[in-house]
Amino acid sequence: MKPTMRRYLYDDDYWRIRRFLRETLILNDRRQINWDVARFDYWRWHGILNMGDGTLEDDVFIWETDRGEIAAVLNREAPGSVFLQLHPDHCSDDLRVEMIRIAEAHLTAPNDAGRRELHIWAGEEDHGLQQLLQEAGFRRDERRFPESQRICRLDGELIRRELAPGYRVRPLGDVEEHRERCLLSWRVFHPNNPEPPGDLDWYHNIQRGPLYRRDLDLVAVAPDGHLAAFATIWFDDVTRTGLFEPVGTDQAHQRKGLGAAVLSEGLRRLKELGADMAYVGSYTEPAHALYASVGFEAYRRLEPWTRLV
Repeated sequence: MKPTMRRYLYDDDYWRIRRFLRETLILNDRRQINWDVARFDYWRWHGILNMGDGTLEDDVFIWETDRGEIAAVLNREAPGSVFLQLHPDHCSDDLRVEMIRIAEAHLTAPNDAGRRELHIWAGEEDHGLQQLLQEAGFRRDERRFPESQRICRLDGELIRRELAPGYRVRPLGDVEEHRERCLLSWRVFHPNNPEPPGDLDWYHNIQRGPLYRRDLDLVAVAPDGHLAAFATIWFDDVTRTGLFEPVGTDQAHQRKGLGAAVLSEGLRRLKELGADMAYVGSYTEPAHALYASVGFEAYRRLEPWTRLV
């Protein structure tokens, strides 16, 4: 019987989707064909609550079997940026076409020209989905960077990266350090806009995520005591995996090996906790090189396909 679609309705749906993502990650040999659970958490607790990137009720659609099991999930991340998550037992062309049509009807976003756009992400190896997208009028979007999905296997010897003299790596401090951590994120991700907007207390939402651990929320501290780099790691003990998100270094402290040192320390801590695989996504050549320097290998590329709707 064909799975039936409904919108996200209840708080329990959040936990059911998390179970679905864990199950399908394992069934897919822990390749991120679907999101890992940490990415879904991060979208909810940071993307939605802090950045205004949608809502669960408006932007998540669930397909269920006649036994009430989740067969597929459709969700956005950034405006107009959509992901199809399917259980491998239900990955049919008919279901994918239905998901594309629901995305076209409900998950588009306006572009700079006032037209509505939709971006659906497809693995470069997924020729079936690419064909369906082409037939629906989508084209590979050369304006947007593809996502390089990277893994680091933790069952062997790890690459150690040392800090520049006078710097040290430690977990983030208590609430008195949140403001500086928020300002550091702003400088890293908005280098051309030095004045952060609004309330800087958003870090409390990050820490509400189910997988958050302060011992895995790492910062590099400069000789003057100020924060210079960061890497937040999300450890899932069910799948024995860790996700690095976000990672960054202040421009004033770059080219000192801080990013590599923070990543290296995070991998070491994950291994001690029992993780045997870590993930990170990268979009630019400098990021590719940074992650490769500590042992992350590219294994899959996600490409954006765009259509004006």
